[in-house]
Amino acid sequence: MTPELTVLTLAALLQVLQFSAYSATSIQQVGPKKAAGPRDNPIQLTGTAGRLQRAMNNHFEALILFTIAVLATQLSGQNTSYTAACSYIYLGARILYVPAYVFGLAPWRSVIWFIGLLATVAMLTAALI
Repeated sequence: MTPELTVLTLAALLQVLQFSAYSATSIQQVGPKKAAGPRDNPIQLTGTAGRLQRAMNNHFEALILFTIAVLATQLSGQNTSYTAACSYIYLGARILYVPAYVFGLAPWRSVIWFIGLLATVAMLTAALI
């Protein structure tokens, strides 16, 4: 497996961890009965649970672009040490993003997010060259 595919797999596992953390904290906040209910009325999460939910949703959005970058790199045969490094930078940024968001580390949360985006854009660009 290429480094890019390895990182994509690790990023997906990170998403599972984020979902698990969000689920656990949201159940603590609203209780198991409400969390397992039909949610006809939206549940408004606050504090850590809300931040974990927003960080998780942000990763879903970022993961779509990163997946496209990995596929473009793989399918075009443009895998290089550069694209591998970009992949690891993306993953590192996404790992750091979660605590930065949870603890409200401004402006670092945005800086970390931007580093992950730049790594993804760099991979997309590399696939075109």
